Amino acid sequence: MTRRALNLVPFVSVANMMRLVNAIGVERFLTDLAGFVEEDFRRWPAFDKISRMASHSADGVIELMPTSDGVTYGFKYVNGHPKNRREGRQTVAAFGLLADVGTGYPELLSEMTILTALRTAATSAVAAKHLARPGSRSMAIVGAGAQSEFQALGFKALIGIDRLRLYDIDRWASEKCAANLACYGFDLTICASAEDAVEGVDIVTTVTADKHNATVLTDNLVGAGQHINAVGGDCPGKTELHRDILLRSAIFVEYKPQTRIEGEIQQLAADHPVTELWRVIAGEDPGRRSRDQVTLFDSVGFAIEDFSALRYVHSKLAGGDFHEDLDLLADPDEPRDLLGMVHRAQRNELAAAS
Repeated sequence: MTRRALNLVPFVSVANMMRLVNAIGVERFLTDLAGFVEEDFRRWPAFDKISRMASHSADGVIELMPTSDGVTYGFKYVNGHPKNRREGRQTVAAFGLLADVGTGYPELLSEMTILTALRTAATSAVAAKHLARPGSRSMAIVGAGAQSEFQALGFKALIGIDRLRLYDIDRWASEKCAANLACYGFDLTICASAEDAVEGVDIVTTVTADKHNATVLTDNLVGAGQHINAVGGDCPGKTELHRDILLRSAIFVEYKPQTRIEGEIQQLAADHPVTELWRVIAGEDPGRRSRDQVTLFDSVGFAIEDFSALRYVHSKLAGGDFHEDLDLLADPDEPRDLLGMVHRAQRNELAAAS
């Protein structure tokens, strides 16, 4: 991007994020974003890593998710409030920032409610690319909320999923999901139960929103060789899978310290063996070891994925009109004269009014 005034920071609003996604195309956006995620996972050791800082309440959670690769710093602010839907609000809302480590100056401020949905789907699809059986074409989605369509499109774009089976306790949600996906060429079935949805599919995605220990999927429903993409369990006391599924699966996670607190594996002993996904992507672990092995991606979302998403969006801003410049930083003529700048602004206002 061209040199800009020091007070200005590129800002991607919700409206501009939608314009950017539509200009690129959702599937292409997901494919390109997945490439950025894989690239950053391959250089995982280069990043500062810390579990997200969470403020929990009876209603939900508010979190900060920071990371840095030593050149660029990024963070995301995000909430998770399942009850919000009853009030006409999103259960997840987010924004994020990239900054130059050398100066501390922000380089991008962006909405991340839409972008988080995209990066979550892209990361899930990346995991399946490395863990699901080769040639997987069918997927069940249990939970048809705001994330479900993005998951379907991410898996279609990256690994060729073209058959979907949907189940949600609220049939309207399944019908909404089916309607939104109607133009993407899926062979799609709305099912009457989770058992019906998961029977015989290659991949099972669970993406429910309730903030409690649920049993969306029981062990008897999981077939040999299936890949489970568990997305909905992402904070303490919020899980989706029966413990017996975990005990017979090869489990892959983003960042062990965070997932042991927030993921499905909070149900297991602290020393239960799991593998960080970056090791598979970087070629340090083989991932799936047999066609009949059950693999589980215990996804809770990690800051490096948000960093990748913001980095991708930033790369698309040069020469385009998908952002506006936000007057965010004070920039006095003399850095030590901040109050003088305030006084000059007042004088300029008075002069303009006279």
